Amino acid sequence: MANYDFKIVDGKFAAAREWLGKEYRGLRTGRAAPAILDGISVSAYGSMTPLKGVANVSVEDARTLRVTSYDAGLIKDIERAITAANLGVGTTSDGANIRVTFPELTSERREQLVKLAKGKLEEARTTVRVARDEAWKDIQTKEKEGVLTEDDKFALKEELQKKVDAANGELEKAFESKEAEMSS
Repeated sequence: MANYDFKIVDGKFAAAREWLGKEYRGLRTGRAAPAILDGISVSAYGSMTPLKGVANVSVEDARTLRVTSYDAGLIKDIERAITAANLGVGTTSDGANIRVTFPELTSERREQLVKLAKGKLEEARTTVRVARDEAWKDIQTKEKEGVLTEDDKFALKEELQKKVDAANGELEKAFESKEAEMSS
């Protein structure tokens, strides 16, 4: 059998897994996690700056995060940015810190989060499918050019499908883990 370099497709599969993990870390599961605030940008020093560039975020307790600004003059801007992010959290400021309080998850909100997690899973699966299709087209092209035999083409198709199944299995496992976390 001819050799085929699966590095590109493996890299795309790994990127899909990494992306899904990052998306899942940002989903609120009833526990306060600093990653939930990662996507927030603050209007500071004349431009939009990521929250972690202007403040430290730490876990105070299971439902509370403490945001400590590096510059006390930005407290109001940070609080405004967190509120504008519409995360369904409460914010209170004591002048030097901001407490971000997460309400208890209702069963309705849990269902919404599971739906959202399923949507993210489907996006990651789509990335895997697109990478598979690109690799398959490349294999077919190489066969037409005479680089690969027809037997090689079908053997590589089987190997590619095994890689796709493994990648989808890992994505599914990540979803099941997140779903269990949201249900508890």
